[in-house]
This record gives sequence, structure tokens and C-alpha cells, in this order.
Amino acid sequence: MLLFFIVGLLVHFVFFASIFDIYFTSPLVHGMAPQFPPLPAPARRLVLIVADGLRADALYKVDENRNSRAPFIRNIIMHEGSWGISHTHVPTESRPGHVALIAGFYEDVSAVAKGWKENPVEFDSLINESKYTWSWGSPDILNMFAKSVGNHVFAYSYDANNEDFGAQDVTKLDTWVFDRVKDFFHAARNNQSLFSKLNEEKIVFFLHLLGIDTNGHAHRPTSREYEDNIKIVDNGIKEIVALIKEFYGNDEKTAFVFTSDHGMTDWGSHGAGHPSETYTPFVTWGAGIKYPQKVPAQQFNDAYLKEWKLEYWKRQDINQADIAPLMASLIGVPFPLNSVGILPVDYLNNTDVFKAESMFTNAKQILEQFKVKMTQKKEVTLPFLFTPFKLLSDSKQLDLLRKARSYIRQGKYDEAVFLCKELIHLSLKGLSYYHTYDRFFLGINVLLSFVGWASYTSLLIIKFHSSLSRGVSKEVKKPSHLLLCSFVAIGILMAFFLLIQACPWTYYVYCLLPVPIWYAVLREYHVIQDLVASLLAFPPSHFVGYLLACALGIEVLVLSFFYRYMLTAGLIIFAGWPFITQLWTRAKSISLSWIFFCLLLAVFPMMPVVGRKPDIFLVMGAGLLVLLLSLFVVPSLIKRKDGFVSDKLFLHLLQMLGTVLSMYIVYSTHNNLLKKQGLPLFNQIVSWIILGSSFVVPLLSPRSLSERLFSILVSSMSTYLLLSTGYEALFPLVLSCLMFIWMHMEQEILQLSGVPCVQKIFIPFVLVMCAFEAIQLTTQLSSKSLFLMVLVISDIMALHFFFLVKDYGSWLDIGTSISHYVIVMCMTIVLVFLNGLAQLLTTKELRLCGKPKSHLI
Repeated sequence: MLLFFIVGLLVHFVFFASIFDIYFTSPLVHGMAPQFPPLPAPARRLVLIVADGLRADALYKVDENRNSRAPFIRNIIMHEGSWGISHTHVPTESRPGHVALIAGFYEDVSAVAKGWKENPVEFDSLINESKYTWSWGSPDILNMFAKSVGNHVFAYSYDANNEDFGAQDVTKLDTWVFDRVKDFFHAARNNQSLFSKLNEEKIVFFLHLLGIDTNGHAHRPTSREYEDNIKIVDNGIKEIVALIKEFYGNDEKTAFVFTSDHGMTDWGSHGAGHPSETYTPFVTWGAGIKYPQKVPAQQFNDAYLKEWKLEYWKRQDINQADIAPLMASLIGVPFPLNSVGILPVDYLNNTDVFKAESMFTNAKQILEQFKVKMTQKKEVTLPFLFTPFKLLSDSKQLDLLRKARSYIRQGKYDEAVFLCKELIHLSLKGLSYYHTYDRFFLGINVLLSFVGWASYTSLLIIKFHSSLSRGVSKEVKKPSHLLLCSFVAIGILMAFFLLIQACPWTYYVYCLLPVPIWYAVLREYHVIQDLVASLLAFPPSHFVGYLLACALGIEVLVLSFFYRYMLTAGLIIFAGWPFITQLWTRAKSISLSWIFFCLLLAVFPMMPVVGRKPDIFLVMGAGLLVLLLSLFVVPSLIKRKDGFVSDKLFLHLLQMLGTVLSMYIVYSTHNNLLKKQGLPLFNQIVSWIILGSSFVVPLLSPRSLSERLFSILVSSMSTYLLLSTGYEALFPLVLSCLMFIWMHMEQEILQLSGVPCVQKIFIPFVLVMCAFEAIQLTTQLSSKSLFLMVLVISDIMALHFFFLVKDYGSWLDIGTSISHYVIVMCMTIVLVFLNGLAQLLTTKELRLCGKPKSHLI
């Protein structure tokens, strides 16, 4: 069994890591040739202004008096430029949003473990392609684009510590940017070197405004702070636009783009796909941009236009990644190499030939990515195994390019634009095809490993823990040499196959793992024979019934990860446990307590997860309940036969002090945030002290099992209160009460069975052993067989989640799909580890000073 535990750990670590190689690899390719626009650009410079966290409706809507909180931007919409909604893609976060805006591609899923501040791979962007770029704003955003380019990018940012959601006035994050831009242009008049650079072509000014996002998180988008911040941004943009126009002598060679990276929900969050997060404003004006166009009426499903009083001003929606090629075409730089954006030609105020040529360049730029991706995959795949993307063959590419060029020569510009868009869509489909080319192959190998491991574990259950197999199959038999040679040959062929395709080393692990696993399965062919013979003698209806019952049980467990009310149903069923045992007649008080806390715990899965307001009184109430329970323990700690106070009392009072401090910090922090005073340093220091003491204090003195568990509860609650904002503060308290009642019920069951109770036990095994012990007493199965059964069930659940992992959508969707798989895999790994450790501790004996020392006291 010890070897089984070690191998099991290794196998499940491979399963755990497999999803990151299969689902979360970067789609970006490198080595494309840049595609230069053939015609002169309409603008010499571009001003990009990004109001972080600004919702479309928050900018566009007017009050009952038709007054706008952004009068300058509204004047642009009605008299100077074009406008619409920029449809952002999930995840609606700052880094993916800015990358889509400036580099033209959506979230790189390999960044899932990097957070929102950094991309894991280098990429091309508008800033890379510009002659010079000057940027102001948050260091998290500016450094992402400035660190991987040469000395033509200049970034000016404030200190990251200023980005405090609880600060008194976060609009200073925006006024800081506006003031620095003004100082910059004033200084440029007296700096000949800087002045000459500013008069070059293909330059970009990037203003990142973080105040609106920060106010939205702290006070919500419907707050006065959020709305006032929009007014400040609008006025600041008005001043900057006037300054830049004056600096360049109103040469009408400046293009302006105002937008946002993402929106925000009503409760001040973002990251998912709600329209409040994915609808952001897009307003552009200046050189190369169409003037406002009036229309009789517009029909949109969102019905926002009437609310905004803009139903007669033409709204042109745009995908967020399409903004990058638009900006590139305005100043005449190559489209970013990794961009998948499609040039929105309807925004351009230029000739038809310019629009057609720009779209043709856009199509060639995206086609280049497809060709590089196809070449890379073709070079590492055997010719007879390579399956090309049939919708875009070499002949199809040449045909579309030739026809588009011919239409441009003939002056059929609309037809040329249509063909270029068709080529772009096919190229994007091909990129996705080659990016996921190996996914099916790797998934099949992981599936084989999963099924093989579950089969082998099931055979072990049948072999050692059932009467299903004959006695001969329980004997250790040497494997057939033919079987061994066959699997060795399969492994060698697979390794050779991977070698000639220059596959990464992780491919060897995933593809070779099924070989030893299935060899171990087929070694037990005697058990398989006995199993088949027994199943043939088993009534088919009974077999199908048991199979369906097992499948239904596992599916219910899987569904509980998606539908929380399944947990509620399970807890209600558990509440009836005493009625099917003798506990109801022998221990009614314990049984009633069990029913009460089961039903109370069943309420929590039905509570809302997001979108709720903080309730400080529930957090305080949870703290008071912990203190009240702690007071009941004090008398037992004071009594001692020698007349002295127990040292346990001092530690217990110390834990109670930690709970009081936690309650004070939560209350104090809540008030400080309401007053916009930020998070006090004292609160931060004390919070870290409480966190450290919660690990140390329960271990300082030897205690009984119940005392140790209660000590852990009080200490952990001190930390948990610091992280709570509402009803969740009560959850660990209710759960712990249910656990204590479970322990008393276990003792009653053990006494009914005539088994002495164990009073002291190694703490990490308590919950696992309680659960196993309850099932074991009910089913009369050995602990090893129960462990193996749980292992099989966990692996089947993990296999479900393996195929449900998402590499698209919001970070909430992606993260949830990953967490489901990770939770089950971690549970399995911990289960294997704990059972292996338990096997070691219960089968080995330590001798200290000549006396045997057992792990049980």
C-alpha cells in the first residue's frame, strides 16, 4: 500500500498539471512580417484617453433636465466626431482590456496565473510601432507596455501606494495625470529636443485615468463620488484637447480616442460578462474621423438611446480589439502583429481607396499569423498525420488576395472590403484550429490515464476487499513476459513518435503515463476474469440498477459544484440521520441539536454570493457569539486541584482578546472607509499579528481533543472575522458546532457498538476519520476499501471537471472551471497523502528511551 500511495501521488500531480498544458497555452505567435499601410495617414499624432472602469450608460445618460455630467464629450458626439459602444470581451479586467485596446487581441489565457498586471509573453502593440509614445497614469498599466520596448516610449506614473480604494479623494489620480500633461507641453516649448520629437509623425499620447475605477470599487457606480469623477474627467479632457490644439497651431492633424477598458456592476465589481461590464463608451474625433451623422431613428436591443437622448445621432458599435487597427490606420503605423481586430472602416473619414487598401493590409496582417501558426504546427507533425485547415488552403488564400486586389484596381471598393473581411474570418478560425490542434490528442491520453487508474483502483478493491474474486486471484502472480514486452514496445514507439515531432517534455509525461497504468490493470487479468464471471451470474436488472444509482450519486456531487442548492438538499437529508439509528431514542438532545444545526447550515448555500451589501452587524454578532461560547469554557480552565490557575486560561484569554481586536478592526476599518480615510496602519499591523497568533496559540499547550478543537475554532474565527463582510462570518461557527455534535454522535454510536472511545488523536485526521468512521460503521467495510472507493469516486468527478475546464469567457468562468478541477484533485492528493501517512503511523512503532510510543495517547 505504501508504494500505491507514492505512485498515486505522482499520478495525480500529473493529472493536476495537465490542464495547464492542454487548455492554458498562449495563442500568440511570433515571426510575422509587418504589414505597412500603402497610403499616407490622415493624422500625424494620436491622443488615447482611457477612463478605467467607466460604464457606457454612466457617461452617456442625462438627467431629467437633459443635462449631461460630461458636457464636453456630449458636444463632441453631437458636433465633431463619431461615437458608439465598445463591446469589451470577458474577462473585463484592466490588463486584458488595455491589451485589447492597444495590441488588438483578447485575453491570453496563459496569463491565468499571472493576474491582471502582467502578460506572460511579449506582444506587439500600437506603442511598439509608434515613432514616440508618451504616457501618464497607473504604473501597473504603463509599465506593461513600456518595459518590453526600446527608448522611444516614455512613461510617467504615480506611486502604486496612491491607488487606495479607501483614500479620501481618489480623483487626484486623474488630476495628477492632467496636471503632468499640462506641465509636459509647457516644458516642451523651451526644450528644443523635446519640441522636435513632438513634431514628428506617428506619435502617441496615452492618458490612463484610474480615478473612476477606484471610486466605483469604493463607492459603487451609482454614487455621487463616481458621477463627480466623470465630471472631473470630462473637464480635464476639455482642457487637454484645447492645450494640444493650441500647441500644434490647430493643424488638424491630431486624432482623439476616448474609451474605457471595462465597465462595472452596480455593486462595484468587474470581471464577468454582464452588459454593465462589457458596454463601455467609445468616442473619437479629429483627423481622419467621420463627422456626426443624423439618422431618422435607431433600433438597438438595449433601449439605451432614448434614455441617453441620442437616438437621432448615429451610433456605431465596435469591438474592443477593433480599436487598435483603427488607431494604427489613423497615424499610418503597421497594424500590431498579434492583433485580431478588424478595421472599422465606417469610422474613417477618407477616400474609398484608402479604406479598401487599409482593409487589405488588415487582412494580410491576420493572414500572416495564420500562415506562421500553420507552418509551426506542420514542422513538428509527421506529414502523413498532419491535417490542414481545409477552409483556408493555400489556393484559397491566393484566390481571395488576388480577387481583392483586382477589385481595388477596378474601383470596386465595397467588394474588396467584403472579400478582405471574409479572409480575416477564415484566418481567425484557422488560428483557433491550429492553437487547439494537439488538444484532442493530449486529452485522449489523459483520459486513458484517468480511466486506467480508476480501473486499477477498482480491481484492488475487488481483489483485497471483496468476496467477489476467487482465492487464486488474491495470490501474487508474475506477469506474462509477452504482456510486459508488449507494453515496453508500446512505450518505446510512443517515445519515438514524440521525439521525431520535437514535442515538449510534458507531452512525454502525458502520453507515456497510460502505458504503465494499463500494464498494471492487465496484470490483474485473473481478477478481471472473476469479475466478468460474477457479473454474468448477476441479475442484469440489479446490475443496471446499482450502476445507475452510483452514476446518479456521482452526478449529484458534480452538480453541487454548479448548483449550490444541491448542498442544501444533502444537508436536509443528513438531518434525518438520527431517525434511522437508535440515537433518536437514546440521545434525543444530541439528535435534536444535530437536526437543528444541519438545517441551519443548509441555509448558507441558498444565500447570495455576489451583489450583496456588507452587513457589519452580522460580523459583530458572529464575534459576540464566539466570545459567549468562550466564556462557558473559562470555569473549567480555572479549576485545578493544586489551587493554581491553569496556564490554559491565559492562552484562552489571549484568544478571546484576539477575537475582540478582530471585531474592533472590522468596525474601525468599515467606518474609516465610509469616511474616506483609508486603512489605518495600526489596523494592518494588528491584523497580521492576529493571523500569526491563530496558528501558534492552539499548539502552545497540550489539551484534550475537544479543548484543542475549540481552541482552533476561536483562533481561526479571529482571522475569519477580518475577512468577512456579512453572513459568511456565521458559517464557520455553525459548521464547527455541527462538527462537535457529530463527534458526540460518533461516541454514542461507538458505545452502542461496544467500542471504547479514543479521547486524543492527531488533529489533522479528525474530520477525515469522523466521516470515514461514520460510513464504516454503517457499511461494515474496512477503512482501506472505503479509501479506495472515495479515490475512485473523486477521480470520476475530476474527469468530469477535466472536460468542463474553460479557456474562454470571464475570469469568473475560467477560474470557476479551474477551481472545480483543482478542488477535486487537491482533495484526492490530500486524501492519498493522509492515508499514506496514517498507514505509516499506524503500522510502525517508535521507541523512545526503550519505551514504545504510539501515535494514539
